[in-house]
Amino acid sequence: MIVIDGLTKRYGDTTAVDGLTFTVRPGRVTGLLGPTGAGKSATMRLILGLDRADAGTVTVNGRPYADAPRPMREVGALLDARAVHPRRTARDHLRWLARSNGVPAARVDEVLWTAGLASVARRRAGTFSLGMCRRLGVAAALLGDPGVLLLDEPVNGLDAEGAKWIRELMRDLAAQGRTVLVSSRLMSEMAQTADHLVVIARGRLIADAGMDEFAEGEAGIVVRADLPALLADRLRTVGGTCRPGPDGALIVTGVEPREIGEAALTTGVVLSELTPRRASLEQAYLDLTRDTLEFHAGSGKDAG
Repeated sequence: MIVIDGLTKRYGDTTAVDGLTFTVRPGRVTGLLGPTGAGKSATMRLILGLDRADAGTVTVNGRPYADAPRPMREVGALLDARAVHPRRTARDHLRWLARSNGVPAARVDEVLWTAGLASVARRRAGTFSLGMCRRLGVAAALLGDPGVLLLDEPVNGLDAEGAKWIRELMRDLAAQGRTVLVSSRLMSEMAQTADHLVVIARGRLIADAGMDEFAEGEAGIVVRADLPALLADRLRTVGGTCRPGPDGALIVTGVEPREIGEAALTTGVVLSELTPRRASLEQAYLDLTRDTLEFHAGSGKDAG
């Protein structure tokens, strides 16, 4: 289990991780989700002791990762797929890692086969594509047969078959009772993989919930009217909840469409839209992080 409590890290004037607290439990895939610059990679570096926290603590199985006598047997990590000596073959890269952690040499061929790299084991890593480097990084993470896995954007650079393989691998590892923490910027990716989500933005915790809970309450009815504020006041008196939606719309919950129509009739408001909307993980994520994005793209009209 990974326990993070009040973790804070600053790089110069930038606070990359800001009072972060959450727990990553065994037996499930936990997605560390957030937009670019949210602090996901910094958090993983702090877990692994590659950077020192300015405040707070992080433990793996009850102690700092740096105190583990044979760390690869406890935690397997993939942070930078290109962090391989380009002149070293895939097999030799894994052999020296195995030797440094007291892992039997026979394990090297096992993880090469698992990662689909057995046929290119004697090729130099410098000739590998990004997807092949990702596979080699996963092989290295599995080398010590660890109980905890940390994978930073593992699907990036993989083709469709490779992405399917890594998703199935993560789910299988979690089913074996291991602790799996995987980072991503994409809700669409997490929706196919994760059982639990930890959402961060600008280094702060935004949400910590099971996948089934994440979009709870996001379903509703999209309402557009000529006097939305007046309609919202009326709906609140009959038990409705209203919040701002896109382009001036209201997202209404707690009442039925018929009741919205009756409220509009009673107050003399003209409705132009009344559309039920199902809960959407993607929309829930966008709603949570909209105000914390570091970069905002313009539309085609803006470019014109």
